[in-house]
Amino acid sequence: MTKLLLSLHVLAALVAVGPVTVAASMFPATLRRALGDPGDGDARTTLRTLHRVCRVYAGVGVAVPLTGFFTAGSLGVLGDAWLIASILLTAAAAGVLALLVLPAQEDALTGTAGPITPPTPSDPSRLAVSTGVFNLLWATVTVLMIVRPGSTTGA
Repeated sequence: MTKLLLSLHVLAALVAVGPVTVAASMFPATLRRALGDPGDGDARTTLRTLHRVCRVYAGVGVAVPLTGFFTAGSLGVLGDAWLIASILLTAAAAGVLALLVLPAQEDALTGTAGPITPPTPSDPSRLAVSTGVFNLLWATVTVLMIVRPGSTTGA
């Protein structure tokens, strides 16, 4: 049962977090393109698609910690420091996504809907930084899941 839960957890992470990470990372560059050429309808369409991918897969991403808790319970590692750190970093990543990245994407979409009035030059950069923090948090969680310092499960 543990191997099934672990497989579901890893699959959920790949299927849910991967697309959000890629789409969120592509958004700032596409936003710069849209702001640089107000007539570029393709850039606006791409922005809407990238935002939709982020929003939908963020919802699907709830499966990652859910399957993770069941997996950790079956491995008997719920109290291990590496897992607690991973849980805190996952919560931080979710917070960055929900409170910084997605709202900034929505604001950018609103700003590119009609005649474009250029925002402050740091807007795409600020979004890129928030997205980078989100990605770094997930990368750290991934490393902790693989290395598991102090783990004695051998799995």
